[in-house]
Amino acid sequence: MTDTRGAAAGRRRHRVREEALADAMRIARRLLVEEGPAAVTVRAVAREMGLTAPGLYRYYAGHRELVQALVSHLYDELAAALAAARERQPADRPGPRLREVARELRRWALAHPNEFTLLFAKPVADADTAPGAAAHDPSWRFGTVVLGLMVELWRRGGVRVPADLDPGWAAQLEEVREHLSGEPVPLEAIYVFVASWARLYGAVAVEVFGHLDFALTDPGPLFEHTVDDVLAMLGDPAA
Repeated sequence: MTDTRGAAAGRRRHRVREEALADAMRIARRLLVEEGPAAVTVRAVAREMGLTAPGLYRYYAGHRELVQALVSHLYDELAAALAAARERQPADRPGPRLREVARELRRWALAHPNEFTLLFAKPVADADTAPGAAAHDPSWRFGTVVLGLMVELWRRGGVRVPADLDPGWAAQLEEVREHLSGEPVPLEAIYVFVASWARLYGAVAVEVFGHLDFALTDPGPLFEHTVDDVLAMLGDPAA
């Protein structure tokens, strides 16, 4: 009987903890959306949960842990959205799949500009995704949705790799190769992957941050043109 009561109490504690963590994430995200990244503080989240700041330390050790949890949550949401978009195209068509993923990235970013800013502009130091940070692996769960499709295109032999690659790139690109699950992708191809991502991210970021407002009222066609260029770089026959 004692063991049964103990198990039930343990489940209750776990449920209470999970509910508190979910509540904290909901509040942290609302503060981010309504007031910006600087508003996401332990004190502000605790206050809205009816706790003191030390009370929230039972769940998060401090500001960094709170922000890392929010960043991880957002990366997981974005990864799920991109994966769902990928599945809207047949598995044997990596080019159209990547186009759909790119479009979903743009849609998500425009619908969630403050979340996009936290993830990709990193306006607060605690939002970093460097190795060792709690948000490092979630950031790669998002990244491998895009990278996996680039690898599929590389397997088909169409990626236009540079004739020679500066040796200084090698060490920088090795970390990317570590996330390819043993795929023997040459660094030259990984360089193309990184350059392709830079094009896609840049096209989304300049629109989200309003840097095309001086020239365009509808940046959509420019984005589609950028995706065409990226797919051509990656050797998609349809491009």
